[in-house]
Amino acid sequence: MTKADSEKTPQQLKEEGNEAYKNNDWGTAIEKYTQAITISTEDRDSSVLYKNRAAVYLKIEDFENTVKDCTRCLEITPKDPKALFRRAQAYESLEQFEKAYADARALQFIDPKNKDVQEMLSRLHKIVQDLIEEKTKTSGKVQQLFEILFDPGSEKDKRETCANNLVALAKERAGAELLLKQNILARMVQMLKTEANVEIKVACARTLSEFCKDLERTKMILQEVGIPWLLDLMNSKVQVLVNATQYTIQTIFNTLAGMDIKKEKKPDKNLLAANQKEIDSLMATMVSIVTQRTMSGECRDAVIELILKNVTYEKLNWGDKFIRMGGIEKMLDICSELEEFNFESRIDITDNTRMTTAICLSNVYDTQYDDKMKEAYHQRVDEYIRLRLLTPDIEHKIRVTVAITTLLLGPLDVGGRLITKEGILEMMLVMANTDDVLQQKVACEALIAAASKKDKCRPIITQGTDILKKLYQSKNDSIRVRALVGLCKLGSMGGTDASMKPFSEGASLKLAEACRRFLVNPSKDKDMRRWACEGLSYLTLDADVKEKLINDRPAIRSMIELAKSGDMNCLYGVVATFVNLCNAYDKQEVIPEMVELAKFAKQHVPEAHDLDDPDFIEKRVKVLAEEGAAGALTALSKTDSHNSKELIARLFNALCQMQENRGLVVQQGGSKALLGLAAEGTKKGKTVAAQALARIAITINPETAFPGQRAYEVVRPLLKLLDPECEALENFEALMGLTNIAGMSESTRKRIIKERGLPLIENYMFEHHEMIRRAAIQCMANMCASPDIVKILEGKNDKFKYLFLCTSDEDEEIIKAATGALCMVMSESPKCLVKVFEANDWEEILKFLLSHGNKEIQYRGTIIVYLLVCHDKQTAEKVIDTHCKTALEAISKIDNPELVLPKAREYAHDTLKLCATQWKLIKDPDVVDE
Repeated sequence: MTKADSEKTPQQLKEEGNEAYKNNDWGTAIEKYTQAITISTEDRDSSVLYKNRAAVYLKIEDFENTVKDCTRCLEITPKDPKALFRRAQAYESLEQFEKAYADARALQFIDPKNKDVQEMLSRLHKIVQDLIEEKTKTSGKVQQLFEILFDPGSEKDKRETCANNLVALAKERAGAELLLKQNILARMVQMLKTEANVEIKVACARTLSEFCKDLERTKMILQEVGIPWLLDLMNSKVQVLVNATQYTIQTIFNTLAGMDIKKEKKPDKNLLAANQKEIDSLMATMVSIVTQRTMSGECRDAVIELILKNVTYEKLNWGDKFIRMGGIEKMLDICSELEEFNFESRIDITDNTRMTTAICLSNVYDTQYDDKMKEAYHQRVDEYIRLRLLTPDIEHKIRVTVAITTLLLGPLDVGGRLITKEGILEMMLVMANTDDVLQQKVACEALIAAASKKDKCRPIITQGTDILKKLYQSKNDSIRVRALVGLCKLGSMGGTDASMKPFSEGASLKLAEACRRFLVNPSKDKDMRRWACEGLSYLTLDADVKEKLINDRPAIRSMIELAKSGDMNCLYGVVATFVNLCNAYDKQEVIPEMVELAKFAKQHVPEAHDLDDPDFIEKRVKVLAEEGAAGALTALSKTDSHNSKELIARLFNALCQMQENRGLVVQQGGSKALLGLAAEGTKKGKTVAAQALARIAITINPETAFPGQRAYEVVRPLLKLLDPECEALENFEALMGLTNIAGMSESTRKRIIKERGLPLIENYMFEHHEMIRRAAIQCMANMCASPDIVKILEGKNDKFKYLFLCTSDEDEEIIKAATGALCMVMSESPKCLVKVFEANDWEEILKFLLSHGNKEIQYRGTIIVYLLVCHDKQTAEKVIDTHCKTALEAISKIDNPELVLPKAREYAHDTLKLCATQWKLIKDPDVVDE
């Protein structure tokens, strides 16, 4: 809210909202009504404001918000006829016909003579009757379905078909209600106690997830089934069942809190207040059971993922609660578990558990906003480590080292502080120098993670390099490869600075060759190859290594094959290597004056390598695209790490920077992956993912690149690139992409309006940058095919007038876009047509178009003049009494397609003919004077 708006009363803001509504300016209307609601203290005023805002939501087809606002209005004034009618309309559009019918019936009692209500009742009565008949039929089918599904003796295929039919039924409101009335929950719980068929279990979990999309049904399921039962269902080694149940639990969170992670919809404070007890209970249950020994590793990973996804929401306040419940200690217990501890009481883990736990610890740390809270986090970790080291046996030292490694992979500040504590680094170096393979292994991993910052690298280089070299001579490959990665990381300490080499000249190439041998050797297991990738991720900061690796196609293919396996442990190694190859990281701007100043002060100045010139980078990007890197990135994009998502988004954007690569990205599933990356991740990650989507939308037919629902999903990320904080190139590419999206269908245009994209597009129509302004006007031209836009242009504003003025621009592409928009709008709207004369120099503009050297612009000019003349005699007389008549006569007589398009000649002739025969303003052009 601006300072000026903050000084206004609710009544003043309401009146401004009403004026915006009259002018079809929906975005402004919503903004004004929302501001008024925020400061309103009177129930009566709030009731009217909710009702008015609901009217706007109804106009932009946001039916869910229409229902919410009408319901709020009716809670204050229960018999408000407008609120009832608007809610009935919204319910009908949402296909909730019984609720729409109930509102219409209630409205009929209040206003029995209302014809609109009578028509609605008549229409809904038939629909509701048909639904009752359908329910009767469906009820019989459901009974048959139950008889087969709940009979263990029935055929396996038939039972599986029936179970999958449950999911389809649960998606429909009527079907869900019918199933619940048939006591489906109790029967399902009873059946699953002994059910061994995984497909049936998965179908039951999916059915529950559909039920849980409604708040009332969610509460019923929590009461009758309960989270412990769902967690027990998820406690499986079968990943598809774990995923299905995890989705059900996340759906419960979303419904109770009114949020949606994929749609970036944050928790609703009203729902949160009403359901806080249930939400906190879910959290408490998950934290309490996460370290249970009877839980499968797959289930444990799913529980941790649920925590890390939801803990970041400030309104949920889960970070503090998680810490108070001992969540940090539980995560450290889990991450310090190793498969090598072969005793029955150990916690079951998977290959992804440690990385998932690291992300969770990092997300929790990020919720601690001030120094005091962060210090409390540090103290809990310090105390955990201290207590474990009180028992000086080898197992506890190993566990502590693994826990510190995990912290270095997650909340780096926490892990970094532990490394600096007296005796910790020395303990790791001693462990690395023993003959015990397990100690060597965990110590190597810890040293690799600890070398993330230069201030930590120095003591490791001083004390640990010789130990790592010694370990590299080990006969155990798992030790050798880890020692190799440690040396690679220390060797890359200079980063991209070609002048800084910690080791001797050529050492990086030798280390890279050693990594390559592990990577391309088919006899090495996936874990070895993963570590080899991580080694290359450090070495490829060196441009010489980049060039050697990109020319080694077998090594590139091996990395891509490893990534396509979907193993999240290989994510960092593969993605970081590819980022280095593409130079897709942020580069510090080099200011020549600052460089000279640094040299004068005898400060070190980083030097760029010749092999990092744009031509070399382009070649490397092209190779990655040809070898299928986009498919590998698609497989890895399912990660929960926001930082990893950003790296993947950067790579996709680097691939899409070259036009010829964009088709390959789409073919390999990149557009779907990018939609997910643009919806969730870091701010920078979401921005670069959106830019990649914009580049795809520019080059490839959006119907091919974004089939079905994806055409609507791509609108939001593209609109976010229109933020003034984004770079000019991002603004331009977003507008170009939106131009193609707007040209697809009326549905996509409505989505752009619904996402409040119109004011953003209009803003860039006034941009000083010629290319951006052109793109915005072209986008608006495609938007003008929408009747909703035509209504906005008809309102009391200068939007149409500005479009008309754009037809006299110096840029021919802007003129084409503006004239195209005018042709569409004027053919549909007489109100807009007469607005032409509001421009002071309308006569000059029309003459400019008719006499333009570009044949396409001239043709559109003849259409505009023809539409004006068709309107009425008075308008025709205004136009024909100008120099336009002379221009039209000249155009109608030129029979040379190279000078005038035949279509333009035809329109010019028809315009003159109309003025002569219908309006009797001039002589008939077809009559020859005697």
